[in-house]
Amino acid sequence: MKIRKLIVSQRSTLTHRKPLSNFQLESKQCLSSYTEEPELEGFSQFIDSLKNYEKSGVPKDAGTDSDDGFDLGRMKRLMTRLGNPLSNFKSVHIAGTKGKGSTAAYLSNILRSEGYSVGCYTSPHMLSIRERMSVAKMGKPVSSNALNCLFHSIKRSLNEAVVLENGCLSHFEVLTAVAFALFAQENVDIAIIEAGLGGARDATNVISSSELDASIITTIGEEHLAALGGSLESIAMAKA
Repeated sequence: MKIRKLIVSQRSTLTHRKPLSNFQLESKQCLSSYTEEPELEGFSQFIDSLKNYEKSGVPKDAGTDSDDGFDLGRMKRLMTRLGNPLSNFKSVHIAGTKGKGSTAAYLSNILRSEGYSVGCYTSPHMLSIRERMSVAKMGKPVSSNALNCLFHSIKRSLNEAVVLENGCLSHFEVLTAVAFALFAQENVDIAIIEAGLGGARDATNVISSSELDASIITTIGEEHLAALGGSLESIAMAKA
């Protein structure tokens, strides 16, 4: 795990897929609805009060390292307020247009089979926010109870951060911070982190080089073109 840079190219071998049912299509659009777990009502209300770019769309050039990019300083300040949870484990950071989620799943399962306690953070989810965070050697989504307890233990810090950032902290930034806090609490050996938008100012880029075991770039394509600079070259540069 001393590799610093790892470039992975993936090609899909699936040429035929069954059409999604209406239920599945509705589920794919359910990016921030937590109706299945009353225990998480407080958490869901808090998260839903934040700006959700997964639903509204990402602003032009938001993922670029420019004046129009997201303010990564917000994440750095939030990490400090939460006690720098990233310092408690090593990370593998995955960016790219396609294949991030499957790469994260493959790596997580490989590491778990070797006996490591692994945290895995991916997005979006299908039915429950808990799907974004899996922990320990079983690889199951975090339990409602564990997520609820964690949220209430850091709720004051999150509220203070929202106020200090003038309400600019986003849905994805806070979820990312909660995931990192969870992995630190669970004492994972390593965390597999899937980038969101994957640009230079992605919230997951708060990971420092000293906390990184490997960085992975999967297939690059023209998704989020406007948010990542307008060309395939700018997308590759932003993700790198």
